[in-house]
Amino acid sequence: MFSFLISLVVSALLTLFVIKYEKLHQSSLDFDLHGVQKVHAYAVPRIGGLCIFLAVVLSAALSAWRLPPIGMTVLLLLLCASVAFIGGLVEDFTKNVSPMRRLILTMCAAALAYFLLDAKIARIDWIGSSWLMGHLWLSLPLTVLAVAGIANAINLIDGFNGLASVVSICMLLSLAYVAWQVGDPFILVNALMLAGAIAGFLIWNYPAGLIFLGDGGAYFIGFMLGELSLLLVMRNPQVSTWYAVLLLIYPTFETLFSVYRRAFVRGQSPGMPDGIHLHSLIFRRIVQWAVGPREARALTRRNSMTSPYLWLFSLMAVIPATLFWHYTWVLMVFCLIFVCSYVWLYARIVRFKAPRWMMVGKNRTNQ
Repeated sequence: MFSFLISLVVSALLTLFVIKYEKLHQSSLDFDLHGVQKVHAYAVPRIGGLCIFLAVVLSAALSAWRLPPIGMTVLLLLLCASVAFIGGLVEDFTKNVSPMRRLILTMCAAALAYFLLDAKIARIDWIGSSWLMGHLWLSLPLTVLAVAGIANAINLIDGFNGLASVVSICMLLSLAYVAWQVGDPFILVNALMLAGAIAGFLIWNYPAGLIFLGDGGAYFIGFMLGELSLLLVMRNPQVSTWYAVLLLIYPTFETLFSVYRRAFVRGQSPGMPDGIHLHSLIFRRIVQWAVGPREARALTRRNSMTSPYLWLFSLMAVIPATLFWHYTWVLMVFCLIFVCSYVWLYARIVRFKAPRWMMVGKNRTNQ
C-alpha cells in the first residue's frame, strides 16, 4: 500500500503542474478537434503518461531501497518499459512518430525483457495439461507479439476520459490480489505502484478531461500490464495462463475485432483509424443522443458518460479472472462468454438496436 500511496500523490502533483503550466509545453497540446476519433472541445495536454512514468520511477526507487531482494528486478523492468514509453512520448510532443515505429519500439522492449527478466511465454495451459514451449524460435516471437499487442490494445481503447485508466487500474488491482495470493512481492509491488500512479492522473482526467494519457502513457501502461501478467503466470505455475487471457481480453479482443473489421469487412488497412470501435459507437449512438448538441460543456459530459459503460463491461472479464485464477476450464468458459457478449452487443448497437438498459434520459424515451 505504501507504493500505491506514494505513486498516487506524486502522480497527482506532477499532473497538476503539467496542467497549470501548459504554456511551457505547447507542443504537447492536442489541437486536433475534428479527427475521426476526437471527442474533445478544446486543446488539452496529452502528456499525462509522463507524470505516471515519473511517479512510478520515484516509487520504484523507494521500493528498491525498502525491498532490496526485488529492487534490481523492479528497475530492470522499468528500463525495458522506458523503451516502449519513449516512442509514445516523442509522438505526444512531435506528432511525427508512425504507429509502425512505436510498435517496433514496443516489440524491442518486450524482447529486452525476454532476455533480461526471463519474461517469456513458456507454456499454455489446457484442461488437465499444459503445452510447453521451450524453443527460443517459438517463445520469443510469441512473447514479443503478445506484449506489443497488449500495449497497442491499451492505446486503442484510450479514447474517452477515464476509459483506459480505470480499466487498467482494475486489471492491476486484480494482478496485485493474485500476486498476494501466491506470495509474489515483485508483481504485487509493481502492480500497486502503477495503479497508484494512474489513480493520481485520473483525478485530473475524469470527468473534466483536463489532461490526456497520450501515446506515451498508453504504451507504458499496456507494456507493464503485458509484462506483469506474463511474469505472474510464468513465475507461478499454479496461476493458469488463461487468467492472463481473460484479464486482458477486453482491450485485446477490441483490437483483434477492429483488425478483422477493417481488413476483411471494410477492405481497409488495419492501421487506419476509424470511429466505429465499441466505445465510439456507445458515444455516438447511445450517449450523444441523450445529452445534446456538440457544445463544449455537453461534449465533455458525453465524453465522461461513455466510459462507465465500458468499465462495467470490462469487469465481466476482470472479476471472474480474479475469482477463478487457478481454474483453467472456468477461465476458458468465461473467455468464450465475453467474446460472444462483445459480438452480440456490437451487432446490436451498430444496427441501432442497443439494449434498452443501456439507454439514458430522452434516448430511452424515444425507443
